[in-house]
Amino acid sequence: MGKSRFLKGQEIVASPIPPDVPVTQLVDNFFQAYNAARLREGAQLFVQKMLEDDVTVGISLSGALTPAGLGGSCIVPLIENGFVDWIVSTGANLYHDTHFAIGYSLHRGTPFVDDRMLRKEKVVRIYDILFDYNVLLSTDSFYREIVQAPEFQREMSTAEFHHLVGKYIAERERILGIRSKSILSAAYEYGVPVYTSAPGDSSIGMNIAETVLVGNKLRLNVAADVNETAAIVLYAKRDAGSARRSKGKSAVFIVGGGSPKNFMLQTEPQIQEVLGIKEKGHDYFLQITDARPDTGGLSGATPFEAVSWGKVDPERLPDAVVVYADSTIALPILTSYALAKHPPRAPKRLFERREEMLVHLEKEFKKIH
Repeated sequence: MGKSRFLKGQEIVASPIPPDVPVTQLVDNFFQAYNAARLREGAQLFVQKMLEDDVTVGISLSGALTPAGLGGSCIVPLIENGFVDWIVSTGANLYHDTHFAIGYSLHRGTPFVDDRMLRKEKVVRIYDILFDYNVLLSTDSFYREIVQAPEFQREMSTAEFHHLVGKYIAERERILGIRSKSILSAAYEYGVPVYTSAPGDSSIGMNIAETVLVGNKLRLNVAADVNETAAIVLYAKRDAGSARRSKGKSAVFIVGGGSPKNFMLQTEPQIQEVLGIKEKGHDYFLQITDARPDTGGLSGATPFEAVSWGKVDPERLPDAVVVYADSTIALPILTSYALAKHPPRAPKRLFERREEMLVHLEKEFKKIH
């Protein structure tokens, strides 16, 4: 008798997990159902399709990832291996990642502690991560000091700002002998533009605001961020450096949700809805989230819903995976899997090509208007 078409999938196996199994075998052979299967599908999508040479990969970062060490352990290796081409992050993730870069420590702790006692002892808590209050004060001082430099005394996009900051952080890491790079120093070295969708919503923005009160001329231009990120995606899809049109692809890797998720995805509505340029949406969608879709929040919105906004190409929905899991569990597994399964890609160095990409965006826009 012929099998139902629904029974074409690989058989579930109940083999014992061997000792010291590599992550790749664990994911491919033992992540068989439920959200383990979604993590397997996401890892395979990332390695088999999103990391093809003609794909431009953007990653968005929200939630307290860097205090848990995921900046240096996961995001930096992805940058160094050419697996991330541009980034949208909360300012908080970049700020807390700086603690490590300038020589300060955060510690494993417990969430079951009296926070009134912590306050008395000047200890700050991020769930089960504990650190000295002076870490915040010293990092604040670092940012206020560097933005006094002459190169910061102008209006710029957050990508320009983070590139300049990355130069200073890289030098501090060198002086202190810190071998593990931070996100901003790695992005500086590999030409990866880093954007913050809400630059005032973090300690970095707060410290910039303080310096403005005493005459600092630094201004972060959110309109430049919107246009630059849209230009990155349009350039990726058009492959403007090639004689052939519509050759390239755009992939989004969303860790968490929130404002960075929307800022990364809104690049397609900016191209289509606002600028009137013909486009279809991002080609590949991978998200790690613990947010539900039924509450209506953007963090839990599915790629199917994103199709209705023009954010995701409807023809590419089979290449969209949502992993419902804690990012601190899923991201290290996915990173290890990708590093083991895929050779490094040449960095696209998009930061250095921003003007070229903006010119291309303006040309497409002016054809219509």
